[in-house]
Amino acid sequence: MSILSYFRKSEPSAPFAGDDEARMRLYRKLRLQSFIAGTVGYSLYYVCRTSLNVVKQPILESGALDASQLGLIGSALLFAYAIGKFVNGFLADHSNIKRFMAAGLCVSAVANLLVGLLGLANGGGLVGNMTLFVVFAVMWGLNGWAQSMGAPPAIIALSRWYPLSIRGTFYGFFSASHNLGEFLSFLFVGAVVGICGWQWGFVGSSLAGVIGVVIIVCLLHDTPESKGLPPIGVLTGEETAEESHHHASTSELQRSAIRNPLVWVLALSSAFMYVSRYAINGWGVLFLQEAKGYSLATATQVISVNALLGILGTVFSGWLSDRLFHGRRNVLAFGFGVLNTLALALFLYSGNGMFVNLLSMVFFGMAIGVLICFLGGLMAIDIVPREATGAALGIVGMASYVGAGLQDIISGWLIDSGKEVVDGVTRYDFSTAAVFWIAASALSFILALFVARRSRR
Repeated sequence: MSILSYFRKSEPSAPFAGDDEARMRLYRKLRLQSFIAGTVGYSLYYVCRTSLNVVKQPILESGALDASQLGLIGSALLFAYAIGKFVNGFLADHSNIKRFMAAGLCVSAVANLLVGLLGLANGGGLVGNMTLFVVFAVMWGLNGWAQSMGAPPAIIALSRWYPLSIRGTFYGFFSASHNLGEFLSFLFVGAVVGICGWQWGFVGSSLAGVIGVVIIVCLLHDTPESKGLPPIGVLTGEETAEESHHHASTSELQRSAIRNPLVWVLALSSAFMYVSRYAINGWGVLFLQEAKGYSLATATQVISVNALLGILGTVFSGWLSDRLFHGRRNVLAFGFGVLNTLALALFLYSGNGMFVNLLSMVFFGMAIGVLICFLGGLMAIDIVPREATGAALGIVGMASYVGAGLQDIISGWLIDSGKEVVDGVTRYDFSTAAVFWIAASALSFILALFVARRSRR
């Protein structure tokens, strides 16, 4: 069996032999399993992605790598993810989503394991610092590509198994999976690092990835047809607009989306928002340790609050904009963008009191949760025809992670250039990086206001 045939979409199986009631019972069971597998599986994808964010200070303290090198390593993942998200989105449409998603997480888990083992070899004097940096960067770039194999199959599962009438609700819950993954990463990986050392943090995240692979293999299902069930539109009696268009017209609509200036304004807005998002997720733990004297355990707990509260913002953002703002998501995005900027400033310039830092992460997490859902998805759907949604999301997604990758490089350079050694102890200055992060957040909400919902004839 060739690799292409192994990953190809499943062939239809013999029709289910039971009556209508038994068929619907099987359908509901399989779609719920697929939803659970996609949501939990993608959460564990995030544990394998954000493990580096937790271990930066221990790595710096060990002298194995400096802040500029860590910034380059982090950007390797984000740039590879940006390109892979666009490419793998197209590939996933033609694939067996169970095998596609499981393969990506398997590669990500192996990359984390190899980095952990390489770190142990470096600590034992068997591998030099430059070798550690080069191999780490290569493995983290490979991890970025593998990470881009997570979201497309999980979202396609929702499309294949859920009718239009309830798909949006489940999409909202699925969108919170990245917040859940970040929360688990800061708590679980942070605990492992605190007990065993930074190298074992990557080994622990690899174990989380293996658990995710098992869940995906056991619970995710490719298509209803592969289980002897009819396509979702036939099963529920709903007709989808996508099924009524020819490929030529879809291609024309995709080209029109690429030429739509609002798509590019939205892409820039999302890119600047991702600068602030990954500034906190990537450097927040180190900032609390260096600027405010927090321990690793306390710092990871504070930052994890933003990931946890982001779940609320993500889940309720679509409902809030539809019911209270009648689809005017740009106005709501502007408001939550302002809140995001104020929360970021509060975090960076307040004292070291636990309450004020937790409060800043509560507001920041809720704002980011809403903005990820709006800028990264719902507003793109509003401004382009439905048949061109994939093209718009590809542009916005690529721009978002290019912004996140540039943030890692620029932040690492700014933080490293401001360091000083006092009595043999290295101190890092975050003042210029803080200005960069706040300015990006402000540009994001200003640009979002110009992305109005397209008129419907």
